[in-house]
Amino acid sequence: MTRRRLVTFSKACTIVPTYECFNRCTYCNFRKDASGWISLSKAAEIARTNRDAGATEALVLSGEVHPKSSLRRHWIAHTVEICKVAIQNGLLPHVNVGPLSWGEMKELTKFSVSMGLMLEQVTDKLMASVHRRAPSKDPSLRIEQLHLAGQLKIPFTTGILVGLGEEECDWKTSLNCIAAVHNKYGHIQECIIQPFRPGDRGYISGPKLNAFHSEALPYVVSLARKILPTEIAIQIPPNLVLSDTDRRKGLELVFRCLEAGASDLGGISPVDEVNPTYAFPSITWLREVLLLEGFELMHRLPIYEQYIPWIQKAEKFEHLQRLFPVYKQGNSAKSTPKS
Repeated sequence: MTRRRLVTFSKACTIVPTYECFNRCTYCNFRKDASGWISLSKAAEIARTNRDAGATEALVLSGEVHPKSSLRRHWIAHTVEICKVAIQNGLLPHVNVGPLSWGEMKELTKFSVSMGLMLEQVTDKLMASVHRRAPSKDPSLRIEQLHLAGQLKIPFTTGILVGLGEEECDWKTSLNCIAAVHNKYGHIQECIIQPFRPGDRGYISGPKLNAFHSEALPYVVSLARKILPTEIAIQIPPNLVLSDTDRRKGLELVFRCLEAGASDLGGISPVDEVNPTYAFPSITWLREVLLLEGFELMHRLPIYEQYIPWIQKAEKFEHLQRLFPVYKQGNSAKSTPKS
């Protein structure tokens, strides 16, 4: 009997501290002016509702406050409180709020099980085009963030965004950068291969980009699988891969990406806040269609199993420690991270 291949995902909800952001990426479909900051009571409501629906992850995803703003310290403190609220309501926080200082990362990791930041692309040329009004997209800042996370022993998610005007050599350089940082610290759980898809919220400034050519995606996944250490899972976002108007073609693309080396579908939540135009497929439907192709869809936590000892050894919020016995761990890589 042929053994089914495992594909993992995290059942998640997203809590957004604020949609306001000092960056002006030309392709952004997340940022909103004058959105205000979410209240802790609203964050608790989101956490409880999604916990009761079976979620285990709270993705704390925020627009960025300028590092020199007088509000920066209050924003970090508010984000910490949101993490605490998520924990108190039975969810494990995964934090992705942009580049942080050493002190900010150290504070936030006390109240989260993992963190993340997309590397996007390491080429400087995007700073003259799509990122020309987005200072925190400076590749050097993002590379530094990967190193800080490794030094602080934070289980980390990163990835590349493809279709911004970069070239194939940029994909390879970016993936090699991720591999090199992981080989030094052993902390990168997963690498997202995210295709650019244009959204409905319009563009802040600059020329519109063309959508990434879908047919190239399995090739990028295969590159990632060749370049990255085997213990790093390769993630594809199913809503973006399935975005082709022909659902059959979209499914074929998902299967080709899995055959090329992808093994994770990321956090599936009610809304993809970064790409709200593209709804996530239902978990039940995904499980059924994957099963027909010989794949078994399994739930995982926002921290991969091999990194749980890192959290248990750290000085973590006591309620965070108590949550681990509640969850049964799904599939994860079998390798042991560097100590």
